Amino acid sequence: MELLALIGIAIVLLIIGVPVAFAFGSSGLIVGSYLMIFEENPYVLTFLPNRLEGIFSNTTLIAIPLFILMGMILERSGIAERLINSIAKLFGSFGGGAAMGVILVGVLLSASTGIVGATVVMMGVIAVPTMIKANYNKCLISGVVAASGTLGQIIPPSIILIILADVLNVSVRDLFSAAILPSIMLVATYVLFVLGVVCFAPKLAPASPDDSKNLRTLALDALKMAIPPIVLITLVLGSILGGIVEPTQAAAIGVVGALLLSFLNGQLNLALIKQASQETIVFCGMVFMILIGANCFTLVFNELGGDVVVLDFFAKYLDSPFYFMLVAMLVVFVLGFLIDFFEICYIALPILAGIAMHYQVDMLWFALLVAINLQTSFLTPPFGFSIFFLKSAVGEQIKISEIYKGVVPFILLQVLILLLVFLFPQLTLSNEKWATILQFIF
Repeated sequence: MELLALIGIAIVLLIIGVPVAFAFGSSGLIVGSYLMIFEENPYVLTFLPNRLEGIFSNTTLIAIPLFILMGMILERSGIAERLINSIAKLFGSFGGGAAMGVILVGVLLSASTGIVGATVVMMGVIAVPTMIKANYNKCLISGVVAASGTLGQIIPPSIILIILADVLNVSVRDLFSAAILPSIMLVATYVLFVLGVVCFAPKLAPASPDDSKNLRTLALDALKMAIPPIVLITLVLGSILGGIVEPTQAAAIGVVGALLLSFLNGQLNLALIKQASQETIVFCGMVFMILIGANCFTLVFNELGGDVVVLDFFAKYLDSPFYFMLVAMLVVFVLGFLIDFFEICYIALPILAGIAMHYQVDMLWFALLVAINLQTSFLTPPFGFSIFFLKSAVGEQIKISEIYKGVVPFILLQVLILLLVFLFPQLTLSNEKWATILQFIF
């Protein structure tokens, strides 16, 4: 009865518009207090401070605000904007080039900022008008920009990967390594799709040469803008994968590098640092409020035996690791366009993780599937967050129906990669496996 009340209160609070963190946290506190007062269970909430203390002393989570700050500095300094413009002009000289340029920029921004909403909005504001002016099909524009913006979910050093590693108790370094191959596969399928459009429907992605500069000048401009972020990404990601430093130290290196790049571009000032710091504080405040609320909910949920109820359900009706994984991926997918990935990670995944461990599922593989799944759900109509970020950026330039049509091919490509990783777990390459492969090659 108390378990139903816990879930019911959370659902009611969500329906009336209470933020997720407070809805789940409040339901946990209400039912937990009832248990302490009326059910002679005085210790149910006394474990909450200890759990939160353990979480906030987790050095891995310190990397999150540092990576967010790095991304905010790069965004506010205008480096990302100039990167988009220079690469778009270079690749625009070729059929479908602007679209491939957006994909490349999406890769660079994802690896340097890792903030999906900011990346989609930025490319929507800057790249979309350029592509419309070049007479690109609006559906194609929408799909390329929205899909490229979601690459921040899967390309290291993604914030979502850090959180998944912490929640599922896997190595951040291994999860970053495991995400490299699916990321390459995903970007490759995007590029192949655009090339296919150029071959079979060239009018949808025409060339738009920049007559004001020759190709060599455009290439030098693009290279000049791309090299600094690439060097920064190499330092940050390379130091993690190489085992030189931990993710937290690498994130600190990234912040220093972002400040240095801003200084070299003449954009570093107190106003930029203040604005980036304020936005980082707000963002992290939201994350940790979700973390507190989710822990309060899951503490009471497990105390009432909710985890046992869920496990018994799977054991009775879906007593198979394969069927469990199918249901788990479906649950994550549906939740992905209803609530934020932070809430999914801290509320739903701890429950699913316990069942996955019961079935002896490889947690690194499980974490990677969740990351790819969340990226797909972020793009899926009608509630995909990336769609609404893009619509807010482009305004009336592109209709919402055109965005819906445009993202469909890219959703299918992402589902293809998800299925490949699901069916072939050996594609999940840990840091040690990558080391063995590289030693064999070189």
